[in-house]
Amino acid sequence: VQLQAYGGGLVQAGGFLRLSCVASGTIFRLHDLGWYRQAPGKQRELVAVITIGGSTNYADSVKGRFTISRDNAKNTVSLQMNSLKPEDTGVYYCNLEQPVTRRTYWGQGTKVTVSS
Repeated sequence: VQLQAYGGGLVQAGGFLRLSCVASGTIFRLHDLGWYRQAPGKQRELVAVITIGGSTNYADSVKGRFTISRDNAKNTVSLQMNSLKPEDTGVYYCNLEQPVTRRTYWGQGTKVTVSS
């Protein structure tokens, strides 16, 4: 299984970015999908998840600003990030998890830097 994340970059506070992650080598539609991030010096934290059925959940810090979506036909999970804040800075990782076996796959990460 390979996950390729892209879309990170440098943006000013208040700006937006769209992250995408393309998966190969697995049955994409049978996995819950997530985005996590790791800020410098901090532990990796959950940002957003979308289940097989399309239900979503977000960290309180990003609710109302970020939107996770999935396209099973394109094996892609995306994260639309609006109204970015400096505290959103970090490396963002996509994640696939099979809800029955709990087998998990991680992408390589894409860096997001929000300047104040």
